[in-house]
Amino acid sequence: MRNIVAGHVAVTATEFVELALGTPLELWLGVEGESEMERAARLDAAHDILTAYPELPDTVSKVAAEAIEAYAPELFNVIALPQPSPRRRARTGKRAAA
Repeated sequence: MRNIVAGHVAVTATEFVELALGTPLELWLGVEGESEMERAARLDAAHDILTAYPELPDTVSKVAAEAIEAYAPELFNVIALPQPSPRRRARTGKRAAA
């Protein structure tokens, strides 16, 4: 099965997410060993993108939910678990010393 996003074929899961978002993951997650200056520049760029595209968080959530639904539908099969009954302390017949 091929994953095609915006006319491009995604080879890896990371590439699929990057094509769906339109930005590299490193922009949002950072890279190991980045300097404070690099981090500040990355966060400024991310802020600018979120300012220009305020709907991006909703789009990301939708893409993530659709991917989970497509590849792991059992994660959305939620059932209510039975509530445990309250436990009662067993009486030993002895009273604690006062």
